[in-house]
Amino acid sequence: MRITKIGYKTQRIILISAFLLVPLALLTTFSLYPALKLLFYSFTSFNGLTNVYPWVGIHNYIEIFSNPSLFGVFLHNLSYFIGGLVQNVLALLLALFLNSKIRFRNGFRAILFVPYILNSVAIVYMFQYLYQDPGVLDMVLKFVGLGGLQADWIGNDKLVNWSLAFVSLWEFLPFTMVIYLAALQSLPRDMYESAVLDGAGAWQTFRFITLPNLRSIIQINLLLTVSGALESFNIPFIMTNAAPGAATFLTQTMNVAFVFDNYGLASAMAVVLVVIVVIVISVQRKLIGQGDDVV
Repeated sequence: MRITKIGYKTQRIILISAFLLVPLALLTTFSLYPALKLLFYSFTSFNGLTNVYPWVGIHNYIEIFSNPSLFGVFLHNLSYFIGGLVQNVLALLLALFLNSKIRFRNGFRAILFVPYILNSVAIVYMFQYLYQDPGVLDMVLKFVGLGGLQADWIGNDKLVNWSLAFVSLWEFLPFTMVIYLAALQSLPRDMYESAVLDGAGAWQTFRFITLPNLRSIIQINLLLTVSGALESFNIPFIMTNAAPGAATFLTQTMNVAFVFDNYGLASAMAVVLVVIVVIVISVQRKLIGQGDDVV
């Protein structure tokens, strides 16, 4: 019996191909194929109930950009984006505070991280009780003599998105803080010691040492902030049932698909959302730079 010898290069190719076969099959099945089907549906008026796919071309995309109730809800996402920027500033300040030599800092870290480990639905219901009219927030404002600031925090269209954005800020602030804290603890201490010997103050140390070395981390957190703001869903959906005044682009997409059974238009909205996220993140990377650390 003749045994055929396989060369090293052939064995290497077979081994690599065998290891890549399963992940490539999973990637194709659960990512590439659904993405292509989504793109196909976006050019049809598919209702999700039949196997008929009436071709409508770019009509769905024209409808998105011409209908204020669809594309206009991106203005509601703006409050989440601004809240995300405030969240990053507060998270960085808290990280700097917890990275300093203070007593009970481990206890403070544990307490500040609690909001992130709570269930999102529980957080929303907690703030729903806080915001209700009359609720705990109005009672506290009245007790401290700020009764004039009492408002219908959820029922007022001018306030509802800012109220919901604050919930998002409160929930994800600990996660952002931990990322900044981990980055701060990874910076070499000898840089700060040299800066102190050279007479640098706290602001100069932060500006010329800490901030440049956190550029890549800031970029990552801003990326998460932008994508999270554009894809806000659970908080407005649970607290207001995606009411028109609080609907985000993603909740509106879900309503178009599952309430109005227009899967073709909803697929086009999903494609538009992906394109907008890619564009915004690309512009962000261009403005901030590649985020290479100084060290």
